[in-house]
Amino acid sequence: MMTVLFTYCLFAKRLSTLLLIIVFLGIACVSCSQPTVPEGMVTVPAGWFLMGQNDDRRSNQPQRQVYLDAYAIDRTEVTNAAFSKFVTQTRFQPKRGWDNMTLSQQANEPVVGVLWSEADAYCRWAGKRLPSEAEWEKAARGVDGKIYPWGHTWDSAKANTLEREIWGVLPVGSFPDGASPYGALDMAGNVAEWVSDYFEFDYYTYAPDRNPAGAEKVLDHGLRGGSWASDAEAAKAFFRDSSHSVKPNERVGFRCALTLPDENED
Repeated sequence: MMTVLFTYCLFAKRLSTLLLIIVFLGIACVSCSQPTVPEGMVTVPAGWFLMGQNDDRRSNQPQRQVYLDAYAIDRTEVTNAAFSKFVTQTRFQPKRGWDNMTLSQQANEPVVGVLWSEADAYCRWAGKRLPSEAEWEKAARGVDGKIYPWGHTWDSAKANTLEREIWGVLPVGSFPDGASPYGALDMAGNVAEWVSDYFEFDYYTYAPDRNPAGAEKVLDHGLRGGSWASDAEAAKAFFRDSSHSVKPNERVGFRCALTLPDENED
């Protein structure tokens, strides 16, 4: 009887150990399967979302379903502190003519006056890239066509726009209640943001429905999100704007994106 009991206890112990190993390996496999996202970025899963809007502005039309592969995007706009590191390490000479003292005085404010080529150079240096217009919009509004990052109704308490009469930039992340469905901040107001695409007024009428990369080279690059000097209309997540990017603009900044492995099937 004692032998049987001893054998049973030994078997139960080994079974328990085996189950713990299986659970541990399962957790490890799940962790390994998740893409590593750099600190300060949020993940936007692969899938379809509603892009554009059927309103009275033809460049926003037509609204349609667009599929994007998985990617990550900076939670906030690139700050003066981050751009200062880029300038120091690369000895880059922005057209605006900053020095590190100027950049460090408002370390947590978004860097402004950055030309498109300078924003592109920073993102490449950081191992990232500028987001496409479609990626920016999905990160801002989610999959179901929200008008603003937080929903369908304008709320001036959730963004730094003309309605608040602040007349300048605020430190990044100043409006946590205005976060997008993925946790991205300041997607409405504060500074308008460069995207990778060239801007074409009628691009949506012929753009592909999977991973649209923008028009062939025309004249301007796209801007999104509006700034502290823009009204609520320009802060809409689907609102399209552009700039020649010849002279530094104190209302323009940027954030970066990063392509992630896509393990989802549509």
